[in-house]
Formats: sequence, C-alpha cells, structure tokens
Amino acid sequence: MVITAQLPPPREEFQESAEGRFVRGRVVLWAAPLVLTLLVGGFGLTGPLLGRDELVTWDMVGRDTDRILATLRNVDAVHGAYYLLMHGWVTLFGDSVLSLRLPSLFAVAAAASVVALLGDRLFGYRAGILAGLLFGLVPAVSRYGHEARSYALVLFAVSLATLLLLRALDRPRSLWRWAAYVLALACTGALHLIALSVVLAHAALLVARARQDRSLWWRSGLALAAAAACVTPLALLGRSQAGRQLYWVPAPDGWALLSLPQDLFASAVGAGALAALALTARSERRAPLLLCGIWALVPPALVWAFSHGEVSYFRGVYVLFTLPAWALLAGAGLDAARRSWKAVAAGVVVLALLTLSDQRQMRQPFEHNAPVILDYAAAAEVIERGHRAGDAVVYDRFDSWKLDGGVAYYLPRELRLRDVFLTRTPAEIDDLYAVQCAVPDRCLRKDERRVWLLTQGTDFPFNAIDPEQAGALQRRYTVKVSMPVTGMTVSLLELTDAAGGVRQP
Repeated sequence: MVITAQLPPPREEFQESAEGRFVRGRVVLWAAPLVLTLLVGGFGLTGPLLGRDELVTWDMVGRDTDRILATLRNVDAVHGAYYLLMHGWVTLFGDSVLSLRLPSLFAVAAAASVVALLGDRLFGYRAGILAGLLFGLVPAVSRYGHEARSYALVLFAVSLATLLLLRALDRPRSLWRWAAYVLALACTGALHLIALSVVLAHAALLVARARQDRSLWWRSGLALAAAAACVTPLALLGRSQAGRQLYWVPAPDGWALLSLPQDLFASAVGAGALAALALTARSERRAPLLLCGIWALVPPALVWAFSHGEVSYFRGVYVLFTLPAWALLAGAGLDAARRSWKAVAAGVVVLALLTLSDQRQMRQPFEHNAPVILDYAAAAEVIERGHRAGDAVVYDRFDSWKLDGGVAYYLPRELRLRDVFLTRTPAEIDDLYAVQCAVPDRCLRKDERRVWLLTQGTDFPFNAIDPEQAGALQRRYTVKVSMPVTGMTVSLLELTDAAGGVRQP
C-alpha cells in the first residue's frame, strides 16, 4: 500500500487568496454604506410634495442658460452652480419629482462611501464601515437626500475634499493631488460658501503635519490660496445679495445653538446617540480626533457668532456638512466600545430602530414645506377635474410660499390657464418673483367667464388676496364654489350678469 502525501498548495495560491480577501474588503468598505444609503434614502423618495425651495429649483432650471446667469446676477448667486448642474440634468432626464431628487439621493449615497473611506484612513477599517453605515441612517441624510437642493451635494463635496487632502498629504510633492484638493474645495464653495469653514479643520491637520514636513507650509498655502481665488468673486456677489435672501432668518440666541442638534440630525434621539458614541471615540494618533472634532464643532459656533450682524446665517441646513464628522467620530466610538462584529452590528440596528419614527416623519407629504402645509397637488387636481377651455386663474402671492409655482407644477403641462394679474414672469425679469398688475381692473378680460382663485388658508377668498385685486374681481365675478384642501382654498368665480346673477355660458 502506497501512501501519498498531499502537497501544500503553491505559495501563489495563498497570495491570491489574501489579495482576494483584501479586494473584497475594500469593496465592502465603500459599497455597504452606498447600498444602505440608497435603500434607506430611496424609500419614499417621491412621497413628499415639492417644497418651496424645490419649486425655486424647478423654476430656475427650466430657464435657458443665459437666463439663469442673468438671474444669478440679481439673486441666488450662491446656488448658481447647482442650478446650472440641474439644468443639464433636467434637459436629459426631465423635471419629474423623481428626476429632480435623484441627484441628491446619489450625492448622499456617494457621501456615505467617502465617509467610510475617511473612517478607514483615520480610525481603521471597521470604524470606517461603521461611520458610513451610521451616516446613512441619520434621518437628516434621508431628508436632504429627498430634496432638490444643493445640500446633499455639499455633503459629498466636503467629504471628498477632506479625503483628497489626506491623499495629498500621502504624497505632498504630487501636483495632481493638490490640484484635485483645490478643485474639490472650489466645488464646495460653489455649492455652499459656508461649507468652506471646513478648511479650519483642514488647517489644523496641515499645521500638525507641517511640523514634520516644512514644505507643507508653502504647498498647502498655495493650494488654499488657489481655492480662495476661485470662490472670492462668488463670495463677494453672494454677500451683496445676502440681505435680500436671508432677511427672514432671525438672529440666533443661546437656545438656538442648544437646539441645533435637533435640526442638524432631524432627530433628537439620533443626535444624542451619535454624540454619545462620538464622546467614546479613541485613536492612537491625535490628528484624526482633532480633524473631526473641529469639523463637527467649530463651523456651527462660527456661524452662530457671525449671525448677530446685519444678516443671520444660522440655519441647521447651512451646517449640514458637519454630519460626516459626527458619523466618523461615532463610528470610531462604536468600534472602540465593541470588540465583535456582531456587537457593533447590533449597535447599528439599535440606532436604526431609535430613529425609525423620525425617518417616517421625513417622508410625510408636507414635510418639505413644514411648518407651512400647502397641498399643491390636491389644488391642482380640483382645477384639472373642473377645468373648461378659456378658464383663467388668480394666485394668492401675498407671501413667498410659491403657491403659484406649486400648483402650476402639479397641473398637467398641456393645461394652460391665463394668470390674470401676472404682468411679467420671474424668468422675464431675471428674478424669483413675478410682477403683478399695478391696476388690476385693466388686467381682467371680458371673455373670461370663469376664474379659479387659489388662496392660502381658509378665509373667505376675497379676504385672502390683495384688496385691489379682490375689489376688481368682486365687481365682475361671484364665488360659485369654494373647496378647501390642506392649507389652501380653491374657489371658482363666475362672471356676474347685469342683474347680479351668474351669467350662464
């Protein structure tokens, strides 16, 4: 009997197996947070009605490029890069609710991947995955991943700029790596100027590293100067427009600063849980904790301090870009507190359960206009059902809640109603708000027998609009029916005959 000894596998097979595990591990690192954020953020994406700011986006991106640029010279310059980007997107994919919001969903998913890559570099592999997963579960990430505004893209841009800085520090003599960092910073500023305060965290890291490599002083200085040169014209233009755009934001008191976590995370419980985990974050090196700590804490404090002058900038969404830092610290804290994968996975599940009610709230129909609730879609449906050829419309434009734009968006595109008191559209005057008739009587037409009147609230229709417009309408029309919908009233006016009755068509 011959016994044959089994030879050990070649050394190359061991090497390939190790390399395969490494590659799979790297893919899981960025793919798991990406997929989770897409799934969580994608759920209920089209549920909430478009909010006021989203309607501004829809209005702006529907203009041609020259009109967009002309408008930016007057207002909203700080959002210009986003409008131009979305103009191209809408040209390709249309302006449905899904199409308008998909770029934001993709941006938060990409941000989750970058957060995981950052966590891996700063705190280790498991901390990186946890940071990306925790980031994707924050209700505010879903909230702004559902909104057709720039804030989701800002999350991605800030995270990417930070990652590119770390890569530049790996090879500080690489011009291309510094150029990539400058480009990411410039994009960050183009999307949201306040987000550039993340540079304070970057500067702290650069100072710490420059003690070991003195060439970083001038290399990083040139990079930051180049980024500043790119965004300075926008900053000057945006500053000149700030008073008009932010007149309604109140100067914050101490309570506003204390209540910021609720706005920032869109969940008091989630904010408390992530803050508690962040406090337990550990690192063998000081730099990661310094970077994330400054990133998380200093920008909100600075915005609060600078909001006591002529203009207040203190809104939770304006410091949303600090969320990745909180997720990084929380991921490191959870990693330090639990030794096994099962234990840390349980921690992620617990956070998901704790924030479940807040996630539901983010998907309510009127969440994007809260606290003002206006059912544009229901109002549009009333008009669509009762519409006749030749009907006209009057919108309550007393405030800035874009009632006209909201109803117009949800009406079928082929259903066109003459806007009775509209003299010039926002696009025609390169602005965000329309110009109305100075003398309302002159804007009425004798051949318009029926007029739809849309007003905010439940007051008697003629009491809810401009008194001169109400007088002009009352002299010629009678309210045939008023139908309340959530937050609004849709009234049908019919032409009154000489005897005071409703004239029959």
